[in-house]
Amino acid sequence: MFDGTQRRIVSLWFPRFASDRALRAHPLEGPFVLTLKQGNANRVHCLNAAAEARGLYRGMAVADARAFCPELSSRPAAPGEDARFLALLRRWATRWCPWVGFEGPDGLVLDITGSAHLFGGETAMVESLCQRLIRSGLTVQAGTGATRGAAWARAHYGEGRPLADLPVAALRLEPDTVTRLQRMGLRLIGQLADSPRAPLVRRFGAGLLLRLDQALGAQPEQISPEAEPPHYGLRMTLPEPIGLEGDVIGITARLLDWLCAKLKDHQSGARVLRLTLRRVDASTQDVELRLARPLRDPARILPLFQRGVAEVDAGFGIDQMRLEAVQVETLPAEQIAHIQTRDRGRLDDLITRLGTRIGLENIQRYLPADSHIPERSFIIAPAAYCEPQGSWVAVRPRPVVLFPPEPLAATGDRPPATFRWRGMALTAGRITGPERIAPEWWLDDPNWHRGLRDYWRVETRQGRRLWMFYTPQNPGWFVQGEFA
Repeated sequence: MFDGTQRRIVSLWFPRFASDRALRAHPLEGPFVLTLKQGNANRVHCLNAAAEARGLYRGMAVADARAFCPELSSRPAAPGEDARFLALLRRWATRWCPWVGFEGPDGLVLDITGSAHLFGGETAMVESLCQRLIRSGLTVQAGTGATRGAAWARAHYGEGRPLADLPVAALRLEPDTVTRLQRMGLRLIGQLADSPRAPLVRRFGAGLLLRLDQALGAQPEQISPEAEPPHYGLRMTLPEPIGLEGDVIGITARLLDWLCAKLKDHQSGARVLRLTLRRVDASTQDVELRLARPLRDPARILPLFQRGVAEVDAGFGIDQMRLEAVQVETLPAEQIAHIQTRDRGRLDDLITRLGTRIGLENIQRYLPADSHIPERSFIIAPAAYCEPQGSWVAVRPRPVVLFPPEPLAATGDRPPATFRWRGMALTAGRITGPERIAPEWWLDDPNWHRGLRDYWRVETRQGRRLWMFYTPQNPGWFVQGEFA
């Protein structure tokens, strides 16, 4: 009634996937949970068996969980790492069959039709698959069936049971729909299948019967395997060893042409490139190139390899070269204008050349920030990982040099006529101001605990042009900057 005889599907469910992955990397004994902030509270995202045994559950507030279990260990959840690990498991599972897809964030689905006999039959295949996962530290439940829905139902609610005897929640329904069905007395899939369909459609919509028909095989449900990501790597084995720098650069140019063509086909650009040179003695040397911007132009990339290739020790010769784009970013096609400029490309190439010597993170630029506080009106960021943005707009002139406030010995609410600063005796000449700046009350900045500041531009007769401020609440004078 419920199962066919042709197609065979395996559903794998990892009920503690996130916590199992975290404990594989850093094992712990005792109750353990992963926490995730939801709204204004930290809640339990996933937990191990020991924590479940203490009465903890998913969605529970972490504060309540610690009250129930004082010895509880916790770490922040990392959904991105979980997704990457599940992608690795999906790729690993293709050793059993070519059709493997994702089943939500904590499961896999395999179409083993025609491949089970290669592993001793369906039962032996599923048992071997689960044993390997368990030895890897993962909790897994498997279900089999003629349809994807039937396999999912058995993985979550019991393998080996007839589909008709499973609860209606096994049809992958929303919790609200399950509750309403149970109130009507429809608790099992068999009861639901024997009920009149028209009243169910009027009351619950067509989605309920679609899930039922998918589980029973009346409606098809495809398994779409994930496409393998493109691999940006090429290798060339040489008939004769080479050792001259020009020969290495020449072959690198050929590899770059092929690699950049593939990057262009996928509208991508390389951010990090690695050239691996294998010598005849089987040792290897790597030349890594980190670019300031994603590129796929071989004419611009090749000269940037010159310095790294020049430092390579070829030994008795190089017999194999491999070029790989280690880090790739999206780089869509750009509109070609009638006016071309190469200034931006030259700056990026300069940053790349300097970055190979001192590190890209050490080449920085100033970016404007939305704040009227002088020391908060800018941020410093690596030039290779940010774009020039915003505009520098100041209603009043700002000093070229800004430094932490330096106190002066002076009284009164106007700049002193004579004062000493950094060991120099200065006399005020032209004075402009004041400009009152209030602190940002929503930020707890200890540098502004004195409150308001009245800023003055003071041009001294000795040629120094200072930016000074006075604090009315707690009287005092300070110098914070110097104009050019």
